[in-house]
Amino acid sequence: MAAIVAAKWLVEAIKANKIGPSLRVLDASWYLPKLKRNATNEFNESHIPGASFFDIDQCCDKTSSLDHMLPNEREFADYVGNLGIGNQTHVVVYDASDFGSFSAPRVWWMFRVFGHNLVSVLDGGLKKWVQQGHPVTSEYSKPEPTEFLASLNRSWVKSYEDVLENIGSKQFQLVDARSSGRFRGIEPEPRESTEPGHIPGSSNMPFYSFLAPSGAELSTKELVEMFEEAGVDLKRPLCASCGSGVTACHVALAAHLCGHPGVSVYDGAWSEWYAQAPPQHVISEGKGKHA
Repeated sequence: MAAIVAAKWLVEAIKANKIGPSLRVLDASWYLPKLKRNATNEFNESHIPGASFFDIDQCCDKTSSLDHMLPNEREFADYVGNLGIGNQTHVVVYDASDFGSFSAPRVWWMFRVFGHNLVSVLDGGLKKWVQQGHPVTSEYSKPEPTEFLASLNRSWVKSYEDVLENIGSKQFQLVDARSSGRFRGIEPEPRESTEPGHIPGSSNMPFYSFLAPSGAELSTKELVEMFEEAGVDLKRPLCASCGSGVTACHVALAAHLCGHPGVSVYDGAWSEWYAQAPPQHVISEGKGKHA
């Protein structure tokens, strides 16, 4: 299944009445609080016809103090089954970010980590969809629930302990998808009580650098060159991180498009790392972390 589908393909599928048990469209919009955007309200006002809303703050581990950590297999299966998604359903995910894509790759990765490979990201998201003049609607009809069986690929999920141990062992490469300023420690983090900086040995590839101004994903050739310039070897194990595990999945998507067999994600990401790591493991040009 293609990891990226074009708006032209999806609009033709909608016109042919293919939305149903074999094809589901998900609006996976999510925003940092500082943007003061309400993804649910925006979905209710305007979305791609036939789409349902996927809330990463609801489909998550609610026992964790960290934001939108992965749910367990049963929780994920119940959540997506209630959206009318079965194991043979092709899922197309998009979001309404001004970047063209922000949180959609997280949901793409979530489906894959739970064993569902029939999932694609809409190229350019709602931004490009609207720019091209395709229809939107406020109408919504809840899909008929179905059964979904989830099987978690645990090797694709890294813990704090895994990343800490990797500083010495260097078993995998770590790529941080936050902005350069946050990575370097000179731009503030969006979450209070967390200072910027990065994990020792990690590389920086800001998530938006994978996208063209239109919001579309760059070509595979351009993506390969970007990984090379960042010193990332796509033949070796790769783990992605960010602020809270959302934009890290842009690294996973881009590497997948370049032929990488599967990028793991440090799910706790910088939020967890800054809270738990000793000061010497918070690399920063700014305040850093004091003992």
